Amino acid sequence: MKLHLAHALRLALLGAAGASCALAAVQTTAVTGARFLPIDGPPIEGGVMLVEGGRIRAIGPAARIEVPAGATIVDVRGKTVMPGLVDTHSHLGGVGAADGSGPLQPGVRVFDSIDARSAGFRRALAGGLTTLNLMPGSGHLSSGQTSYVKLRFDPGAPRTIDAIAYRFPDGSPMGGLKMANGTNSIRNGGESGFPGTRGKSAFLVRELFLRAREYSAKLAAATDEEGVVDPDERPARDLDLECLLEVMDGKRVVHHHTHRHDDVLTVLRLAEEFGFRVVLHHVSEGWRVADEIAAAGAPCSLILVDSPGGKLEAVHLVMETGAALERAGVRVAFHTDDWITDSRLFLRMAALGVRAGMSRQAALESVTLAGAEMLDLDGRVGSLTPGKDADFVVLSGDPFSVYTRVEQTWVEGVKVFDRSDPDDLLRAEGGFGAADDVTPYLCCHDRATEGGRR
Repeated sequence: MKLHLAHALRLALLGAAGASCALAAVQTTAVTGARFLPIDGPPIEGGVMLVEGGRIRAIGPAARIEVPAGATIVDVRGKTVMPGLVDTHSHLGGVGAADGSGPLQPGVRVFDSIDARSAGFRRALAGGLTTLNLMPGSGHLSSGQTSYVKLRFDPGAPRTIDAIAYRFPDGSPMGGLKMANGTNSIRNGGESGFPGTRGKSAFLVRELFLRAREYSAKLAAATDEEGVVDPDERPARDLDLECLLEVMDGKRVVHHHTHRHDDVLTVLRLAEEFGFRVVLHHVSEGWRVADEIAAAGAPCSLILVDSPGGKLEAVHLVMETGAALERAGVRVAFHTDDWITDSRLFLRMAALGVRAGMSRQAALESVTLAGAEMLDLDGRVGSLTPGKDADFVVLSGDPFSVYTRVEQTWVEGVKVFDRSDPDDLLRAEGGFGAADDVTPYLCCHDRATEGGRR
């Protein structure tokens, strides 16, 4: 797969990280005494992490890190601290499927339909999730553009999608393109142009990408050497095709729902033909074509379902898929597909991966750094690295123990979930009112105006 602008994008995002760190005051917070799991390095026993301006300033053994005078001390002795979890595939925020007007809608933005005040985001924080890829549904060959969000809400600032969205360097909302194949997008009778077979599905995708190539050629012909476009020669704007140009230029990653091994190979074939980067999602039969996936350089975002039911094309889903892909050299992440897996139970995905043969390190990366890489956000999140955003989770024990609970979640140096808070505990454990779509993360004056509800 072509890397295109991915490396430059990561560098630009890292350089721009300071612009989104308004949450944290300009003072130092020292997180002390925990067992730190940096992900990009070995565990640190009894370590110290310094947070300043919303970023990680330093991390290491207590003997090597000097805590500045006046720093706020967060004593978490006996706990485990790891990076905020990255979910590469979520449907929180009231995100739904595209409409039935057509099978290919790449110009549609899920950004324009997200309810940033949804209680689902508080469930995610209760599970330690801090970065999400919000996806439209998979009932279409392409249901639209996804949205990458950071679960930060600056006290006193508007709680809107604009407050939580990651941005491309050009300022536009950052996200990939959701695509799908297999039975989801096949509809009997070909209503509204939907395909009736797998072959017709691939045909429709190929046809639209070819139109995008033609559109690109017309734009190029209307543009002079200085980059000025002749308005009389420029083709009429087409938002669907503009999105596909971003995909083929490498700016936007394709997040592709696919289950059966033959469907997986169809995706890889199209990606090679049109030169786009792709993350394979679900990949129930990935174990059957692990070598082919590895040869294509395509990372995989998996889900493990351990209860009966589901769709027929996922009948060969096995717990060992993550291990098989890891052995083949494929980069593996897990996702929730929330509600398929509740965001509060996200760490369980990686734990099941270990139980089925994944290495512990790969499993830790599967919910942190690997997912960040798949979203082109590894310059900012995914590991406890100096210079990255101070997104981290305080756990009561080992991340893969069934007895472990998320005790605190921090985003850019601000604590946004605390299990000792009764309202946060309600969101974590469930009960009457837990699913209310109330205003999240209220500051003190907001609590007074909304009856004390947080």
